[in-house]
Amino acid sequence: MTRRQGTVTTRSAWRDVPRFQVRQFAALAMAEAPVLAEEILREIRREYPHLPFILDDSGEPMALVGIRRALEVFVQHLETAEGRPRVPPGVFQEFGRGEGLNGRSLDSLQAIYRLGVRLAWRRFAEIGQRVEIPPPAMYELVDAGYEYLDGLVDQSVRGYAEAAARQAGERLRLQRRLMELLLSEHHRGDPGEALTERAARIGWPLPEKVAVGVLLRPAREAVAPAVSQGVLLDMEYEQPRMVVPDPGAAGRPELLHRALTGWSGAIGPPVPLPDAAKSLRWAEAAVRLMERRLLPGGEVLHCTEHTEALVLLQPEELIDDLALRCLAPLAHCGPAHGRRLAETLLAWLETRGGAPEVAARLGVHPQTVRYRLRQIRELWGDEIDDPDRRFELELVLRAQRLRGELGDPRARR
Repeated sequence: MTRRQGTVTTRSAWRDVPRFQVRQFAALAMAEAPVLAEEILREIRREYPHLPFILDDSGEPMALVGIRRALEVFVQHLETAEGRPRVPPGVFQEFGRGEGLNGRSLDSLQAIYRLGVRLAWRRFAEIGQRVEIPPPAMYELVDAGYEYLDGLVDQSVRGYAEAAARQAGERLRLQRRLMELLLSEHHRGDPGEALTERAARIGWPLPEKVAVGVLLRPAREAVAPAVSQGVLLDMEYEQPRMVVPDPGAAGRPELLHRALTGWSGAIGPPVPLPDAAKSLRWAEAAVRLMERRLLPGGEVLHCTEHTEALVLLQPEELIDDLALRCLAPLAHCGPAHGRRLAETLLAWLETRGGAPEVAARLGVHPQTVRYRLRQIRELWGDEIDDPDRRFELELVLRAQRLRGELGDPRARR
């Protein structure tokens, strides 16, 4: 064993041991490896009685096979003393994979490995005394043993990571299938067996109410937002979707707001679980309006706070057709004058007041308002007093204001 510190090669006490002594040590250690492996396994089972032990195809415990093989490889390395000992692939990686698949941490596995190294060292120390290996060489052997242990741990960590990735991938696949069923337009009525089963497979308790969100990526390769585990998130869509259980629960809005910092999009209204598709439709509608700059961007909006815009701007063709009919009297006015009359009419419809109230809302002189109101009566005649016609007028004028086609006096306050 050649030891290096930085770029300087230091003298190895083990390499100074005469070769016949090394061969004696290796022969005795190799002969005792099977018995030593069984002793180590017995001690492990005594210390960790609840640890599962799996048999290989021949019916032998995989743990015993791994321990024995690890001892043999290490002893063979001692005899050649070239480079670092190669950790046996497969078995120790499988140990880590098993811990990951069973939801355990690697702490107990590393403790078991350290126990094995201590027991092996005791036996090697006895053999070293028998063949009169100098103490400095045996101390170096301890260092090599723990370096070898690091390699075993690395193999197990690799297997553990593979298991974790596989489980995460499987959970995402099951979660996606759950969301597809939940958000299907054909999913109606009480939660059926399929929905209940899919939710149970990922440990998602079925909530009474949900809100569905649609997100706009801040960048193509944006990392998924760190929403809480109870929130279902599907990043496979061009516009990622999420299902928020019990959206009104204490602390949920605040946690969601922090998790979605830097993202934009919309969260639909809370609905009973079977109606999740309805919440999705409203969230999608809000996102379309955001993309057209008819709703503010740069944040995740809640549809319940923008009901007016969603109701008035969504049925665009119907509103435009209604506007053509209701606002026909303005067709012969110039664009600027027609806009002023429309703004005055909307202010009058909203305030239900006289010239002073409308003037205060618009920031103009009351006499100007009286002049415009006389023109409005001339244009619409008695129809302006019909409740249904007034409702239609207010509807289309509010829609135009939301689109930015009319001024908003509220913005001047």
